[in-house]
Amino acid sequence: MKVGIDQIGYFTPNKYVDMVDLAHARNQDPNKFLIGIGQSKMSVADATQDTVSMGINATLRYLNKINKSKVGLLIFGTESSVDQSKSGSLFVKSALKLDPSVRAFEVKEACFGLTAGLMIAQDFVRLHPDQTAIVIGSDIARYGLKTAGEVTQGAGSVSLLISSNPRILELNEGHSAYSEDINDFWRPNNSKLAKVDGKYSTQVYLDFFKHTFNDYKEQKNLETRDFAAIVYHLPFTKMGLKANRIAIEGEDEETNARLMDSFTAAKELNANVGNIYTGSLYLSLLSLLENGDLKAGDLTGLFSYGSGAMAEFYSANVVEGYEKQIDKAGDEALLAKRKKLSVDEYERIFSEALEDPKNGVELVSDEDSGKYYFAGIKDDIRQYQAK
Repeated sequence: MKVGIDQIGYFTPNKYVDMVDLAHARNQDPNKFLIGIGQSKMSVADATQDTVSMGINATLRYLNKINKSKVGLLIFGTESSVDQSKSGSLFVKSALKLDPSVRAFEVKEACFGLTAGLMIAQDFVRLHPDQTAIVIGSDIARYGLKTAGEVTQGAGSVSLLISSNPRILELNEGHSAYSEDINDFWRPNNSKLAKVDGKYSTQVYLDFFKHTFNDYKEQKNLETRDFAAIVYHLPFTKMGLKANRIAIEGEDEETNARLMDSFTAAKELNANVGNIYTGSLYLSLLSLLENGDLKAGDLTGLFSYGSGAMAEFYSANVVEGYEKQIDKAGDEALLAKRKKLSVDEYERIFSEALEDPKNGVELVSDEDSGKYYFAGIKDDIRQYQAK
């Protein structure tokens, strides 16, 4: 029985800051951000968009195309949780009006959370082939204004529907996982800003990629040339480019060209949205599906990484007709409709969003009609509603 990704939806807030503007404001050469980091624009979440609202909006992108009565599992992966106890999935489940019988919970391991949920969902569907599972990765990457990590911030969510006989990607059995207890990135309970050792984290990412990629190929008796494409977790696109260069080192010219072309296609959305932590790998996957040159049966490798650190490499095959299940025009429109912020506006909105609203104060969103948003806190309970 084939199990895999049947639907993909993504959402990013309606504001962004341009990397050229940010570079000038920080007295940096724009090419340091555009080429050295590989980012063009960075989505900015105001006080009315959090991980829950973005997760709802990402799932709404495909909800009218599926049978909600078949959903048996909802997993919410995030490292930007809105509550120390209650799962973000329960807020989402309520907004989507899913059946009370749906099992719902939240998982965390830095940027690995969506992949962890995907693996759980895959096993669930194999045991319950008549049911489906929704897995969401939703995050806001915040390192702080005028910090070394500022250019690698962002906000967004990716939602996946996992089913038997999927219409986008068929997941292959098996994986290569690797983990170590290290401190390359973390966020203490008393901080809304992440802590990171950037150079160390990049090196760990590359080391873990080499370990899992080589181990996976050995397990499956595969060569690099067997992959039509490899997609990567992209906290910033230059990091994935470094991993891709490792993958193609020593390969023939055709393999080099194919995997570089597929990487270029896969980085497009991330370069214009920024770092969305748990959803970054799957935004890269969506970008490949929309911009790459894929055909039915093509083997695609996926490298997932979460600091702290956990990595996994696995693969999937492209399903014939996958193009009919994605909404490239809608995805392009979502980015095109964003408002460009001045650096002063970005700094103000960023700082305001770090402060929780006072109890009883209702927030008002400027998102498009139909979009969900965080409306404030009433009686110490978070409120979500549609515009």
